[in-house]
Amino acid sequence: MPKMVFIERDGSHKEVDAPLGLSVLEIAHRHGVDIEGACEGSLACATCHVIVGGEWFGKLAATTEDEEDMLDLAFDLQETSRLGCQIVMTDALDGLVVKLPAAAK
Repeated sequence: MPKMVFIERDGSHKEVDAPLGLSVLEIAHRHGVDIEGACEGSLACATCHVIVGGEWFGKLAATTEDEEDMLDLAFDLQETSRLGCQIVMTDALDGLVVKLPAAAK
């Protein structure tokens, strides 16, 4: 099974199973990672904002205009910021590393 790593707000690393076809938000919720996801993945908020490890960013599908609009609302926006609900696990993302922002808005 593919794996991914969450870097939590305190800097600790949490490696988890990351089933294919699930979003980073869904994977976080399955493993008790502190990502809110207030809109439950419907692309209506920015509470699942994550910062993607630089080497992984280029492997992700391009952002949509809707995602970019929501990211404008995210706290601690970075060059490699994405919404966790929009990153879906594939074989190519096995080992994906995402960092939680310093705080949520």
